[in-house]
Amino acid sequence: MSVLTLNNADMQQFPDILREFASYKRVIEGLSEKTVCEYLLDLRTFFRYTEATRLGVDIESESFFDIDITNIDADYIKNIKTEKIYEFLMYASESRKNGWASRSRKLSSLKAFFKYLTVKKHVLESNPTSDISAPKKHAALPKHLTLNESISLLESIKSDENSKNSKRDFAIVTLFLNCGMRLSELVNINLNDIDPELRSLTVTGKGAKQRIVYLNDSCRRALVDYLKIRTSEDASNLKTPALFLSNRQTRISPKTVQWLVYKYLDAAGLDHRGLSVHKLRHTAATLMYQTGNVDVRVLKDILGHEQLNTTQIYTHVSNENMIHAIESNPLSDVEIKVQKDEHYDEDNEE
Repeated sequence: MSVLTLNNADMQQFPDILREFASYKRVIEGLSEKTVCEYLLDLRTFFRYTEATRLGVDIESESFFDIDITNIDADYIKNIKTEKIYEFLMYASESRKNGWASRSRKLSSLKAFFKYLTVKKHVLESNPTSDISAPKKHAALPKHLTLNESISLLESIKSDENSKNSKRDFAIVTLFLNCGMRLSELVNINLNDIDPELRSLTVTGKGAKQRIVYLNDSCRRALVDYLKIRTSEDASNLKTPALFLSNRQTRISPKTVQWLVYKYLDAAGLDHRGLSVHKLRHTAATLMYQTGNVDVRVLKDILGHEQLNTTQIYTHVSNENMIHAIESNPLSDVEIKVQKDEHYDEDNEE
């Protein structure tokens, strides 16, 4: 069973009430298949846990994963209290060793499901998750490239004379570093998503929401070079509308993009920092905010964030800026000297 997709046989392992929830999220709310699958797998773990504790099954045994949840129905769910959800989150933390992100996702899945049952289906009179706060995350700054490192990465692609895809790869990384788009947004760009004058392009973000991404000179130059290849006589007759193509002349896959980014990070000597494709999005956002002085509300729209607090992670101040601020204090080079009285005794100082 894949985390990304569930076939018809897989879906039969879920009770009707969960399949109805999945259909609502996918069809009515327009969530991606990946997100809906993650909801279902989190909810399956939760109901396995409730059944294990009800039946006396060892929650840390292999038999836990064989628990059948197909009989879960509305009457069963009505008996679930807030305390049971807290117990499950503790189990996720201690037995499954889930970190902050995994526990937060599990709680989000539960909140979405119980909200659906309360607000949409009216199966429940009250939502047992409504008063549960998300697990707190230890503050961490997003990893990103500096301006000079970003230039080094682009130079490593530009100077790669052995790759027939260097113009494609240069355009991909240029878009990441300048526009801050997501990986899924980039691979799904079609030729007709681009403005004929290369002023902007349209991307489809989370929840199938479209937004306009404006292009700067660097993006235009990179796209012009690549489009000469993409719209050449050999490529123009291809059936795929995709902007970026693989070696097989089909839409480039996320894994291929990840591979090429790792390849050029390595070539630029930057692979040791735990960087990734998503960190290029962080880099674009950080450079725009810190160096370009872009307002955080404008940055929110550029990145396609739903909530402003998601964008505010990029408002961190770099160590260099903090050091500069401290050193700029007019008191920084003032040395105060105290002339001691000749009878001053340090041993008597309190």
